[in-house]
Amino acid sequence: MGFLVFGTYNEVIREDDLLLLDLSKYGGTLSGLGYRHPRGRLGIKWEKGRGATMETYWEGPRYADRHEAGLVLAEKLAPYGSAHAVVLAIPNGGVAVALPIAREFGCSLHLIVVRKLQIPDRPEAGFGSVVSDGSVILNEPLVQRLNLSGEVIGSQKQQALESIRVRLSLYGSKVELPDLKERTVILVDDGLASGYTMEAAVKVVKKQEPSLVVVAVPTSSMSAYRRLSSLVDKVVCPDVSRLPIFAVADAYRDWRDLEDEEVIALLRNRGPDFP
Repeated sequence: MGFLVFGTYNEVIREDDLLLLDLSKYGGTLSGLGYRHPRGRLGIKWEKGRGATMETYWEGPRYADRHEAGLVLAEKLAPYGSAHAVVLAIPNGGVAVALPIAREFGCSLHLIVVRKLQIPDRPEAGFGSVVSDGSVILNEPLVQRLNLSGEVIGSQKQQALESIRVRLSLYGSKVELPDLKERTVILVDDGLASGYTMEAAVKVVKKQEPSLVVVAVPTSSMSAYRRLSSLVDKVVCPDVSRLPIFAVADAYRDWRDLEDEEVIALLRNRGPDFP
């Protein structure tokens, strides 16, 4: 008689685009390979004495776009939202998610600019994050694995800070943080992959001693969700992925990077009734 085993972080090994599951603890051995489908669930159907079959279960994107994701979060954030709260969005993608939330509660919206520290020769990936005040969060295990020197880290930090200065000049007064002391702060982004960008933002916010810090994201990897949950009062995330490979984009049917000009247009067109 067969049964289904779903992979966990300890059971799944990634080799490029292939996923393997170790079934030894269930009394069997691995006998198949499977390709990962976006937003799929990976499983092994195993029958003793007959081997294992890899199966993938399609789930599909949870949100149409960032705006819909923001509407979903606004409903989940009802216990924390009020006119006295402050919504802080991480640009660029977090702005589109944060707008419906701030509009729902009639509270102010500001931007907290964070940039990842790019891995040399792999600019799409990062080994940490830096905020406009110079606060840095490093992915220490990754830094050690890549053997990054202090000189390289300092160089990448200066490059990221220059990018931040450009955005500060573009976004104007919206990047000037209000007094957060004894207020509820809702930090918003369009998703958490590693979570180090959000962690850097949390570090800055906590310096002002808010009464409550809430992280609100539409989707998150399990590792980022667990780490951020230990750093703030509440993480609100309707879609915490248990898949071994995670991408924020998989949660959206309409996904693309937002340009700075689009963010500025969103802020300008938010409506006269919006703080």
